[in-house]
Amino acid sequence: MSGTDSDLIPNALEALKRFTTVVADTGDVESMRAYRPRDATTNPTLIIRALDQPHHAEILDRVKADLPGARVADRARAVLVAFGCEILGIIPGRVSTEVDARLSFDTAGTVAEAEKIIAAYAARGVERSRVLIKIAATWEGIRAVRELEQKGIACNVTLIFSLVQAAAAADAGATLISPFVGRISDWHKKAGTQWPSADQDPGVQSVKRIYNYLKQHRFHTEVMGASFRSVEQVLALAGCDLLTVSPDLLQQLQSMDQESSLDRMLDPEQARQGPAGAVLNTSEPLFRFAMNEDAMATEKLAEGIRAFVADGRKLDARLI
Repeated sequence: MSGTDSDLIPNALEALKRFTTVVADTGDVESMRAYRPRDATTNPTLIIRALDQPHHAEILDRVKADLPGARVADRARAVLVAFGCEILGIIPGRVSTEVDARLSFDTAGTVAEAEKIIAAYAARGVERSRVLIKIAATWEGIRAVRELEQKGIACNVTLIFSLVQAAAAADAGATLISPFVGRISDWHKKAGTQWPSADQDPGVQSVKRIYNYLKQHRFHTEVMGASFRSVEQVLALAGCDLLTVSPDLLQQLQSMDQESSLDRMLDPEQARQGPAGAVLNTSEPLFRFAMNEDAMATEKLAEGIRAFVADGRKLDARLI
């Protein structure tokens, strides 16, 4: 990289943004102001953390005052949308707002809740093009995604730990999928697996496999790597359509001098030049069988849903 280029790209975060859309994995608007991501993603865990910050605490009081006597579910949705609106006042792109994880195995319930979220944003003057509805990658969730996308409601399919989940979501027309990196790595570390470098990290390899499959078969679905444990994992996926990164890792990337060119690790044209395997059959029986065969994906999906449900209940308790 020339001296002029180094002046234009002062750190690893800015270098990464040349190849990849950086998304803030946080509910904290102050972090978004600091790192200037294009998009942002939230979930109940992140919202609970944000509510513990003094400058966000008043959101709960405002929702309670605006919705006296309302059901807790309606208040919880109002909190999520209030955060989403604050975020959209800072970022230029889209915010992901999550459907209650307790609906993860209820297709009709997921569709109904997604429509209520979109209506709540519309009531506050937010166009649906700026909102992604976040839905867990269960079979029932992916069926809901198909229905919502046909209605013009864009979806972010989350808690993806396997190629079959990603393929099924793409078949359903999902706008975006979020394959998880760090949670896959965690599972393999617990099983005693070791790897010498980030590019051989099982979580990184899973996202690369998903990215290449979708590009080779020309699905329009965007791939957003998520759940990172280190900057090395992030940089190993430079070039992925999007990467959603926590404020701690964004800070580390921003503080890294970009002394040499950051290599692009994923590229759609290169992926399409590779040998394309068969398109996966993502019918319900084969989807369920493939998940049953994949202990890691089955365990991490269930664990992720339980964690989101637990934090959803914590939010409910603060809204009573």
